[in-house]
Amino acid sequence: METFIEQILNESRWLFVAMLTSVLVVGGLRNRFRRESRRMDILWGMNLFFGIMIGVMSFGHLLAVTLKVALGTLETNLFFLYGMGLALAIPSWWLALGVGKYVQDESRYRGRLIALNAWLGLSLIALGLHNLPLAIPAGLNLAYQFHRRRKVGWTILLVAIAGNLALFIGSLVFFLSGQSFEQFQGME
Repeated sequence: METFIEQILNESRWLFVAMLTSVLVVGGLRNRFRRESRRMDILWGMNLFFGIMIGVMSFGHLLAVTLKVALGTLETNLFFLYGMGLALAIPSWWLALGVGKYVQDESRYRGRLIALNAWLGLSLIALGLHNLPLAIPAGLNLAYQFHRRRKVGWTILLVAIAGNLALFIGSLVFFLSGQSFEQFQGME
């Protein structure tokens, strides 16, 4: 049980788990819910991936904070940490669970897609510039939503894939290191 709790509290685990979950869900649902156009499929996939990734990470954050409270080892402000987790969890799961409807009727839900991506991206950056790699997909989702030229759309998609692949590889290295964020960055 002690090892299980240590794994939950180890932040090096959550990004990899979140990205792997996102890949599996998007890949598994890709053919099940086909949209009317390739553009809609891509917009759906990019937003679903991002929503699940941040949703899983924020769930992990909230679970770790709750465990630290239960163990009596929480050393910082409980309300700030829960607030931070909820500020990311609610909009990310809102995005992930509603993206099919939002993309299907984009003219009606355009503002919601914009607001959820903007909120998540800006919230991540506000929590520290070290979160910038996690916030970039929100900006790419917005850019894809507004693009009007095919070449621009493909460029945005390729940048998103390359960026997420780099983040996934980095998360795998971090996962396998077993180190804390501070240790991995050489701050400790």
